[in-house]
Amino acid sequence: MTDMAGTGEQARQRQAQEGARSDAQEQEPNGARSDAQEQDRSQEAAQRLRRLNAWRAAGRALDRPPVELLLGERLAALAAGAGAVIDLDRPADTYGDGVVAELEGRIADLLGMEAAAFFPTGTMAQQVALRCWAGRTGNSTVALHPLAHPEVHERGALEAVSGLRTVHPTSEPRLPTAQEIRDFAEPFGTMMLELPLRDAGFVLPTWEELEAVVAAARERDAVVHFDGARLWECASHFGRELPEIAALADSVYVSFYKSLGGISGAALAGPEPLIEEARTWRHRYGGQLFQQFPAALAALIGLEQELPQLPSYVAHAKLVAKTLTESFPAAGAGWFRVHPKPPHTHQFQVWLPYEADVLTEASVRQAEETGVAFFRRWFPAASGPPGVSFTEVTVGREGLEWTAADVRAAVGEFMKRLA
Repeated sequence: MTDMAGTGEQARQRQAQEGARSDAQEQEPNGARSDAQEQDRSQEAAQRLRRLNAWRAAGRALDRPPVELLLGERLAALAAGAGAVIDLDRPADTYGDGVVAELEGRIADLLGMEAAAFFPTGTMAQQVALRCWAGRTGNSTVALHPLAHPEVHERGALEAVSGLRTVHPTSEPRLPTAQEIRDFAEPFGTMMLELPLRDAGFVLPTWEELEAVVAAARERDAVVHFDGARLWECASHFGRELPEIAALADSVYVSFYKSLGGISGAALAGPEPLIEEARTWRHRYGGQLFQQFPAALAALIGLEQELPQLPSYVAHAKLVAKTLTESFPAAGAGWFRVHPKPPHTHQFQVWLPYEADVLTEASVRQAEETGVAFFRRWFPAASGPPGVSFTEVTVGREGLEWTAADVRAAVGEFMKRLA
């Protein structure tokens, strides 16, 4: 078995699991949901609430994602941090001015780009970017990885909404190599690289590999777009600052909630003419919102508070992953994988040969019974031997307090609940 154990279909199965709740809400021909559907919805809601309560109540965790905060807590945190990042004695934003425009300028400076535009979602930002490049290159084909976000998590939006066609220079659980780009038989106008490639295990190429694959795309007269939803934590792996990384691409998208703890929103950065065209398409796609100051403020707070800490999270994730690799055999795990080794960012995958429900239950019980939220939710592998599941581990601010001994103890307690 490989480290990936069939990651090509994992995310699709995950999507199907989450989508099952929506499917269960479809009405019967007579307009009423069946008793079985209502029961399934109630059970899933109860299970989700139990998980959230267990993880919230735990005294220790490797990460505290803001999404687990209660509404009042989230509002209080936003109010407490806003004054440190912007003058509050000013009008709120209207259709993208004010604090939104200030955030756009900050992003352009951080990435060393001419301009940036705020978008309510990353899906919209990337659709607009790829659509604009298709018009400029005269080629609507986009080369990207089959595990990239638009292929796995956006319900075919690139084709259905924007009329774009996608091709895959590689299906290996990594980004394409320069030789694969040169040898690819079909022409394409844009190459999109997801940094890191989340569904393959948050993996990154080396800096030299990234330079080479970008150069290979340029040899084919293609433009290069970075899906940088998690670009913020890539600098440590590459040993480069953000402007140098972004300079390899013609355009870059970044997210404000995946690593920075924001509420929502994204930015597209690139040359001024491209960004002006993107603003037009943003309006056409319904993204010209009347006011967006909560999301913009949360993004500015994340840039102030979380961005400087990300290198320390990445460094500590390597300690956590190394200790996990040493601790599983001692705790009685017959087979496991920590991927990649070492982690390329502050996030990585753990694989174990158990059903996902069994592993999730052990994670919840550990939080409830010991006050330690170590692992979170687990998901089944869609290929390979049955009964293999994985989880994603994130090391955040709270994780910096964990020693190797803490990790070993947590692994031991977790494995006890699988016995």
